[in-house]
Amino acid sequence: MRRMKLSKYEQWIEDHAEEFVPVSKEEYKVLAEALARRRKDTVLNIRVNSYDLKSIKEKARKMGVKYQTFISEYLHKLAEA
Repeated sequence: MRRMKLSKYEQWIEDHAEEFVPVSKEEYKVLAEALARRRKDTVLNIRVNSYDLKSIKEKARKMGVKYQTFISEYLHKLAEA
């Protein structure tokens, strides 16, 4: 099985998994639906300024995530606002 590289936050969750508590079926359903809405199912190709991309990559690196994930999360926040 391929080992995934986790972000700092994801690694924290992995390290503290025993501290989490079970949830009810209703809570689980709500969480599962929220995760399904966040599933990435469309590809987007755009052209950006190389300086902007360099800046984005640096910000993503400081947050401990891949720059594509950083961009995707930022776009999600914009879409939800």
